[in-house]
Formats: sequence, C-alpha cells, structure tokens
Amino acid sequence: MSGSAERMQDTADAFVPGQRVHIEGHLDGPLAGLTFAAKDLFDVAGTVTGGGSPGWARGRAPAGCHAALVQRLLDAGATLVGKTITDEVSLGILGENAFFGTPRNSKAPDSVPGGSSSGSAAAVAAGLCDTALGTDTGGSMRVPASFCGLYGIRPTHGRLDLAGMVAQMPEADTAGWFARDAATFARVSEAIFAEPAPRELPKRLLVAVDALGFADPETAAALEPLVQRLEKLLGKREEVALAPQGLSAWARAMRTLQPWQAWLTFKDWVDREDPPFAFSVARYLVAGSQISPAEHQWAALMRQEARARVAHLLRPGTVLCMPTTPFPAIRKGLALSAQQDPRDRITCLTAQGGLTGVPQVSMPGAVVDGRPVGLSILGSRGGDMTLVALAAAFERST
Repeated sequence: MSGSAERMQDTADAFVPGQRVHIEGHLDGPLAGLTFAAKDLFDVAGTVTGGGSPGWARGRAPAGCHAALVQRLLDAGATLVGKTITDEVSLGILGENAFFGTPRNSKAPDSVPGGSSSGSAAAVAAGLCDTALGTDTGGSMRVPASFCGLYGIRPTHGRLDLAGMVAQMPEADTAGWFARDAATFARVSEAIFAEPAPRELPKRLLVAVDALGFADPETAAALEPLVQRLEKLLGKREEVALAPQGLSAWARAMRTLQPWQAWLTFKDWVDREDPPFAFSVARYLVAGSQISPAEHQWAALMRQEARARVAHLLRPGTVLCMPTTPFPAIRKGLALSAQQDPRDRITCLTAQGGLTGVPQVSMPGAVVDGRPVGLSILGSRGGDMTLVALAAAFERST
C-alpha cells in the first residue's frame, strides 16, 4: 500500500514540489499499512520546512529531526509519503497560495479546499494518503474538513507536543489530522492520543442555535438531518446560545488576538528578510502590527468570557453541535475585494476554538449544491476521544 502511494500521481496538486518523501513507519505499529502526509509546517528530517512561503524557506537548513507528531505517527507504523501545501505561514483560511497554487478539492473541483491545511485535506480527500497532519489556530483544520467532506479534529489546546511545528499564535496553535472515514479517524486518534475510545457516549446534546441560525439557510437545512441523527444517539436536544455576546463579538476578539500574536511571531523574520507576501497575508500582518494595547486588552477580556461560557455549557458528559462553516466551499479565484466577507463569516463560527481551546471534531455528511459542508461536535477540555467515539457511532448510525 505504501509503495503504491509513493508512486501515486499528485492528482490534487496537494504536495509541495520536491517533497514527495517516503519514510516507512514501524512495521508492527498499530497504524501499520496506513500512509500519511504532513503539512509543510512540520519538520521532516533532511527536508526544509517551507511554511508555504519562498521567503520562509530561503536560506533555511534542512530539519535535523522529525517534528514530534511526525515521529509519533512513524513510531505507530504509518508511512510518510510527502509534505503538503499550506497557506503562507498558515495565515489563510481559504486554501489559495499565491506561490504554490491552490490544491484541488476533489469533492468540489471548482471550489477552494479551505486553509490553511489545504494540501493535507486535498491529499486525503483525493485518496492520496489515508490521513494527514495539519494545524489549527483560527480554523485551519475545521474549515478544510468541512469544505472537503472529511473528518477533522482540533484537539484540546496544549494537549499535544508541537515541537518541530512552525508556530503562529502559541496561545491558540494546535495540530490535527484528517481522515475520509470514522474508523481510520479513530485509529489514528487512538495512536496519537495514546488513549482508547470510551465505550460510553455523552448523555447530553446541546445545539448552538445562534450558530445554526448564522449559517446560510441551505446549509442549516442540509445539517438538520445530521443533528437529528445525533439526537437519536444522545437523547433530546437542548437549544442554547453559544455566544451570548454575539458570534461577531467573539470573531472580533479572535481577529484582534490572532494577528497581534502572529505579528509578534513573524516580526523579526519580516524585519530581517522583507519576504514577498500575497496581498491578503501582508495586509493581515500589517493589521496585527497596528493593534493597540486597548484593543488587545478588550479582546483578552472577551476571551475570558468565552472560556467561562463554554466551560459552563460543556460539562462532562455534554457535547455541543454547530455548523463547522456557515456555507460550503466558495468558488476558486474570488476577487480579493470580495474575499473579506466570507472570511469574516467563517471566523464567526471558528473563533470559539482559538478563544476557548476545547476540542472540536468536524464530521461530513451534508451537501449543498453538490459541495460538502460539515457538522461540528465540541466537548469539554480533554474530552477529545469522547468526540472521536461519537463520530464513529454517528457514522455507524447511517
């Protein structure tokens, strides 16, 4: 299986040119026989971590060892088959890279794959590997999972070892993985978390009606049968407001904290190299450099409110469901002047991840105009494997 994957043509334009490495996993590991790819933010020994930016890669030495999560998958038996394209230094949500192109969304070929873990999602969706590592700060796992019709996870913040991964916003950075089916998703999750899936499912289901109402009507209607399936598994739904202050207030807080910290992360590199950027990425970093202390203080207080709200809602034994994105994948090549509105609307549904740090799994199953859109389940901190188990039960309920 791994040998054929190595020779497989990159039909999704998902892999970084020249980065189709092939590293065999341990033969007796629990993931033996599976193949994986790694977003080009993860170190792979002997290769340059390019970060989706020619300026980031320029003059950088090859990594001396594998990133912790790459090594974890290799030790578990999975075989690495390549490095995948990312939005520039992970600063993007649509999946279009001005330097390396847009990976092909095989589930919606005329649409974006979502970013910034675009290549990893595209590679899994196209069947070029069984699973793939990505990252998530403001939605970079969840959005591609929704747009490409995949299972994808944003783990509890701080739970995994991120050594050897390019940082953006350490206060919110996470790493995740994609899979086409729930069985593979569970198998990979158990190996990475070193924890079996629990046998008991949660007993309480919350539905975030503000988030569901924020989605396009066609998306909300397509997701309703999935919510009903969850209700059959877990019991009668309870309707709640996820963000009493307003989803847009949470999004504004994340749009303040994330670019501010991204600017601090990349400032020295920008000063030293003056690297080339796409307009949207340059604008993002400039905006981050201009955030005032008062704006940052307000956003930090809103983050505390968001964490308190989610901790109140997501007590042990409780899951909350909501649309992963407010609409399916948008068309490729949208004019720059037209991209801000969809970006802002996506952030209204993804901001809670970076603000609160709770685990979230996006599950496929809904289609709007022939394009996939995901339903997310959120749990309490550390309840990652409970969500994985629920995703498996959800798939079996079809």
